[in-house]
Amino acid sequence: MAITREEVLHVARLARLSLPEEEAERLREQLGNILSYIRQLDALDTKDVVPTSHAVEMGTPFRDDAVHPFGDKEAILSNAPDRQEDFFRVPRIIED
Repeated sequence: MAITREEVLHVARLARLSLPEEEAERLREQLGNILSYIRQLDALDTKDVVPTSHAVEMGTPFRDDAVHPFGDKEAILSNAPDRQEDFFRVPRIIED
């Protein structure tokens, strides 16, 4: 499945990534290869395959809830491309 450069840049914007031109082209090719492989998998007949959610049956290990020091909040928030007070701001993806 061919993916366009514009689609790669759109996904990058949603992920808040800035891509150099040569990287956008490289990712366009890689994503196209991934989507082609998924199309091959989609064509497989799996009607007799038992659905699984995990390859190995095991429970989820739990740990006790405990309050831990958060660290340097300002250093963490300094990496945010957009923030409001003490929160990361992200693009809206779900409409009202």
